[in-house]
Amino acid sequence: MVYIAAVVAVVITALVVGDDTRGPGGDPFGAEQAIRYITFLTIGYMLARGLAKAGSWTRRDDR
Repeated sequence: MVYIAAVVAVVITALVVGDDTRGPGGDPFGAEQAIRYITFLTIGYMLARGLAKAGSWTRRDDR
């Protein structure tokens, strides 16, 4: 749930920030940066899930 909330926050920020493109800098937080941050969030989430799964083990009771 936190991952989804973070991705939604990045998308909303990319949509809201920098709507005024009349200035010389253009959009300070555009789609390119949003995709980059979503990629970083996804990599972090996958690493965290992998570490959590690597730390868990199941007992086998073959009787």
